[in-house]
Amino acid sequence: MIDFPTARLHNVYIHVPFCAQKCAYCAFYSKEPDGEALNRYVSALIREMELVAEDLRPETVFFGGGTPSLLSISHWRRILEAMERLDLLGADEWTIECNPATVSKDKAELLKAFGVNRISMGVQSLDDTLLERLGRVHTREMVYRSFDILREAGFDNINLDLMFAIPGQTLTLWRKTLAEAGGFESEHLSCYEVIYEEDTALFAQLQAGEFEVDEELAGEMHVALCEKAADLGHTQYEVANFARGGIDDSGVPIRACRHNVNYWRAGSYYGLGPSAAGYERGVRTKNVSNTTMYCERLEGGERAIEFRETLSPLARAGETAAFGLRMNSGWAFDEFERISGFELRDGWRQEMGKLEALNYAERDSRRFRLTPQGMRYADWAAELFLRMENDEARTVS
Repeated sequence: MIDFPTARLHNVYIHVPFCAQKCAYCAFYSKEPDGEALNRYVSALIREMELVAEDLRPETVFFGGGTPSLLSISHWRRILEAMERLDLLGADEWTIECNPATVSKDKAELLKAFGVNRISMGVQSLDDTLLERLGRVHTREMVYRSFDILREAGFDNINLDLMFAIPGQTLTLWRKTLAEAGGFESEHLSCYEVIYEEDTALFAQLQAGEFEVDEELAGEMHVALCEKAADLGHTQYEVANFARGGIDDSGVPIRACRHNVNYWRAGSYYGLGPSAAGYERGVRTKNVSNTTMYCERLEGGERAIEFRETLSPLARAGETAAFGLRMNSGWAFDEFERISGFELRDGWRQEMGKLEALNYAERDSRRFRLTPQGMRYADWAAELFLRMENDEARTVS
């Protein structure tokens, strides 16, 4: 049985549930904003921060969405000043997701002044036709302008989000995008294959027969990505993530996203904001996926958690194994046992053998990890390692 530490937690994810419009591929919870909803959300978020502040000393902070950069300067000032009052500033890594259409000089300078030191910019494509296909509100020109603004504000750790296997995207166009993205000399790249999730516009178009999925082309694009990223000096450390810099003592690039590495290594974290998930000392939580209900709960002085789940030790170990396989380093056997309390070679012997037989994984006396070929099927591989065995799961009324 794992003994969870009682010390303060060091990681927090904050969800900003507003977007100018819904992207065609997006299944995350978001809504179009209005002034009243934005003001009410900010007040509720500050109240939620107040409820957890005594239990939190952030080492990583990640504002995701939605579109966090959609918040106005006055909204950000309220949030940042509240974090200062609650002693929540000073994180080693503080990331905010930005849309190129909503970056301004004043906003960038304000965020930098309060200690934000990492920006993740949702570029997705540098082709205006594909951006329109994805339902993005920015243009290629805005990407260049926003990147320059961020550099001028002093940000020296910027991630560019890109997507491949977009309907209508050719291998030639993807290679051109990678080459052009390399010209920015960003510190980090996150490159995701399009996933067709239900309740998205792209899924509806696929079901209607407007296009077909080309798995072979997607595979070629993934190979091109890995080759080009290496040429640009980026080391792949997770299925979709590449970073510059040397390798640190934990085996990941210096510019790797520490917040996400904490997820993949089964660390605890708070999840704040509508729909945000958290993992607090062995208990998984999820806030209500409704901004109005979220605000009402916080206005009543309580957290807006709608679901709590305590995983059994075995189920948690399976989840730990699954998430950790997404990283290039996989799992060192002694590290996995230290974190989970289980021996990977005993509890998952059959699954490991299956992946090895397909040349999707490899192991030596110290470590088990996916091969470059296997990384392409990391989600499928992860499913093999899950163990569905919960101690308790309940909905919070």
